[in-house]
Amino acid sequence: MFLTRKAQLVAPEETLVGRSERNFPLSEKHKVLDAPLVTDEVPEGFEVAFFGLGCFWGAEEIYWQLPGVWSTSVGYAGGTTPHPSYDEVCSGRTNHTEAVRIVFDPSKVSFADLVKTFFEVHDPTQGFRQGNDVGTQYRSAIYFTSPEQEQVARDLTKVYGDELKRRRLGDITTEIRQAPTYYYAEDHHQQYLAKNPFGYRCHANTGVKFPATA
Repeated sequence: MFLTRKAQLVAPEETLVGRSERNFPLSEKHKVLDAPLVTDEVPEGFEVAFFGLGCFWGAEEIYWQLPGVWSTSVGYAGGTTPHPSYDEVCSGRTNHTEAVRIVFDPSKVSFADLVKTFFEVHDPTQGFRQGNDVGTQYRSAIYFTSPEQEQVARDLTKVYGDELKRRRLGDITTEIRQAPTYYYAEDHHQQYLAKNPFGYRCHANTGVKFPATA
């Protein structure tokens, strides 16, 4: 049941019940960056951003390499089921998408730069899929944490969307909304590609660079 691919969200009352708290431990330190893994408290002046762009293993690897990014983690967001497991998310019965949580220093890397990277490294036109990865957990999403982030996200989405339309590559399906509750994924998913350098990476994308004039 848990491996069934779902191409549509289910009604909230049909989602899995979940649990009241996380039922697995997480490492204290980030495997790559000199920072904690769980970042419920962030350094003063830093910001938090959430993106869904397909399989979170490859997505996290892209972001931890960006200068100015202090910590990253992978988890589940945008759904209904509290503290879901990976198998439950993959069942399509939690309505979560695989997400990357990014804590960054805006004096070194802007939220706009993170959004531009987001659009360049995945295909935001595919709906509930990325490449061969099919399911609601692979949908494209930007979850903003401030009005300023929302404005940037919507402005840049229009710029990139206009460019894709000009090239006849389809409409952007990215979900943009206030950051929902984020649930950390199991520890073996965290910095997965640092632990497994030859592991799976899905980098479906349009091949279109963000317009230089934006």
